[in-house]
Amino acid sequence: MASRQIQLSVVMLVMATRLSALAAPVNFSRNFQADWSPDHISLSENGEPLSLSLDNTSGCGFASKDKYLFGQVGVQIKLIHGDSAGTVTAFYMASEGGNHDELDFEFLGNVTGEPYLVQTNVYVNGSGNREQRHSLWFDPTADFHSYSALEPLPCKEPSGVPFPKNQPMGIYGSVWNADDWATQGGRVKTNWSHAPFVTAFRAFDIDAYSTAGSGGGERRPSWWDSPEMSGLTPHQQRQLKWVRKRHLVYDYCEDAARFGGATPGECSP
Repeated sequence: MASRQIQLSVVMLVMATRLSALAAPVNFSRNFQADWSPDHISLSENGEPLSLSLDNTSGCGFASKDKYLFGQVGVQIKLIHGDSAGTVTAFYMASEGGNHDELDFEFLGNVTGEPYLVQTNVYVNGSGNREQRHSLWFDPTADFHSYSALEPLPCKEPSGVPFPKNQPMGIYGSVWNADDWATQGGRVKTNWSHAPFVTAFRAFDIDAYSTAGSGGGERRPSWWDSPEMSGLTPHQQRQLKWVRKRHLVYDYCEDAARFGGATPGECSP
């Protein structure tokens, strides 16, 4: 299904780059800035890792200084250890305004001993509701793992379905409290006695077309424009099948009740 390729191609990039080294890391201070609650953000003396902290007063977030229209962005993240119920650590790309495009990774915390869930979502012209959730079969709190997003996504654009390809997007990261929905549908709340909840980012990688540096000129073709990027490789398709079979928790395309007995148009075969 077309939308499953849209969503799961993102998830595939998460899993396929696990523990891999990202090429050409970029300097955080040169390319990013605090987006909110800078007092909850700390940077080590050598510039890495970057720590984001959540307590009962605030979470925090950072944003890229430039916007990007095509390419791949990535980072290594070490998620909150122990009881992380109610918390969300996010790494995403988004354009500005009400009719924005967005590509999301949201890591949903859980009680100690229960697995993290990664929720992906795609917004097009301000419309989302394309969530998928997968459990993780490795411990994302024990070490740094690599996550990346590719835009445009490697799939065919469904006929008549809007696609996130026209609006330059910034790169964002954050940690925040979402105990009204994040863990077991909101039944498990954040235990503030375990605060602060700290997640760490490092090895930022940007291999993308910056609209700030374009100078208004015509964009030159790059590797993401090549024909092989128009779809998943056979190996990626096998990985995708493995992920869906063993770790899919929720797929909006299979939730007809949510959409009045029907499913979104992009969910059609």
